[in-house]
Amino acid sequence: MSNLPGLFGILNITTDSFSDGGVYLDPDKAFEQALALHAGGADIIDIGPASSHPDSTPVSAQTEIERLTNIVPALQAHDIPLSIDTYQTQTQRWALQNNVDWMNDIHGFADPSLYPDLAASDCRLVVMHAIQSAGAATRTSPPEGDIFEHICRFFDMRLAELVQAGINQTRIVIDPGMGFFLGDKPEPSLTMLARIDELKTLFGLPVLVSVSRKSFLRALSGRSVEESAPVTLAAELWAASKGVDYIRTHDPSQLRDALKIKAYVSDFVKN
Repeated sequence: MSNLPGLFGILNITTDSFSDGGVYLDPDKAFEQALALHAGGADIIDIGPASSHPDSTPVSAQTEIERLTNIVPALQAHDIPLSIDTYQTQTQRWALQNNVDWMNDIHGFADPSLYPDLAASDCRLVVMHAIQSAGAATRTSPPEGDIFEHICRFFDMRLAELVQAGINQTRIVIDPGMGFFLGDKPEPSLTMLARIDELKTLFGLPVLVSVSRKSFLRALSGRSVEESAPVTLAAELWAASKGVDYIRTHDPSQLRDALKIKAYVSDFVKN
């Protein structure tokens, strides 16, 4: 069977995530959901202890750590690969001290004070781009000019900083950001989906895409969050067809099944 992208299963242990806020705040429910995501095809569970959409409420690093402490050790005891989705340095240090497998930062690890700790670890890093320089996403107009060039300039700068700090590029996956992280219009996200293979070729690094239930898909389709599974799957399959290495999704079971059928058909045609 053709190679399939790795899947990050989204687990929001928050009060106000845009798609499932409060549902998995209870540690027992979070644990059950993580097991279900993993059984459904998620290779890595991406745990978000705070929301980052434009209407989210800021959460302290201490609160993030308390939420993570209630779920991370239990999942590690089951040998499930974990990613921590946070941009707060204190939380990131906690994640490193607790030997998580991945960290996922919407600002691409902007704090140089963390770099020695990153260099000393073997944790893999999802270096994401966002037009916002700090904090959660905002309803901001896309930057002037070509969004692809804007994103490439960011990765040129940030990757150079990380490598200079002693972080091996083999540990890095890049994510261009989608939805409000590229602006308040659908076009920048569509541009990056169309050109995602160019990003991979240009930087020679694995690429992650996260479009699951995003606002730009809902705006284009006129569907609600609850109705967004088909449009999410369509965008994810497109990304897979362009050769992305990882897809971050709320529904890995649905996506894994679709990817398998796509791969079976592709292999059948080749043979």
